Amino acid sequence: MYSHQWVDGKDAGLPTGKAVCIGRNYVEHAKELNNPIPDEPVLFIKPATSIVGTDSPLALSERLAPIHYEAELSVLIGKPLTKATAEEVLDAIVGVGVALDLTRREAQSKLKEKGLPWELAKSFDASCVQSQFVPFEGIDLAATTYGLDINGEPTQRGDTSLMINPVVDLICHLTQYFTLAPGDIVLTGTPKGVGKLADGDALTLTLADEVLAEFSCISAP
Repeated sequence: MYSHQWVDGKDAGLPTGKAVCIGRNYVEHAKELNNPIPDEPVLFIKPATSIVGTDSPLALSERLAPIHYEAELSVLIGKPLTKATAEEVLDAIVGVGVALDLTRREAQSKLKEKGLPWELAKSFDASCVQSQFVPFEGIDLAATTYGLDINGEPTQRGDTSLMINPVVDLICHLTQYFTLAPGDIVLTGTPKGVGKLADGDALTLTLADEVLAEFSCISAP
């Protein structure tokens, strides 16, 4: 059963909440999927049941394949936020990590064509892979880098200074619609370089060159 953890392995002492996700927050990623640049952040939610850790292999359901990866900076919330100011957001953030927003890309494309919601493509079990968290103190959310390597090869590199909507602004915006509770996480958008996961892939998640997670993928029914 997943629970939020710090990089030293200690429990974060927070419940596992929802993941509020932002789509199309990097220009180059929007371009690679032929999506328009949005006028305001694209928001969707993954339930708590979608969140898994990185202490065991990631099971890729053959029934749901193909499954694509999207590496994202993730923010752990420690206090309730509703219609929050920037100061309130900064006071509520307790941790920063890296997550994978797993996506059934073909299913998502079909749903988008029909004007239907994305839950079947974005919110399935184990669709949010979360690393351990680094305590927030001292991290500059406007100038933070993170990455995903697959089989030893640099695959995605994110830089928060290149985001269309900065992290704090994003959280202020989304709390105009969704209350964030302690234990919720916010996934802040993926850079270019998304692609398909395969059985046997070895994944490494990094935050400012610090390795936060190393795990592999295995096929499952």
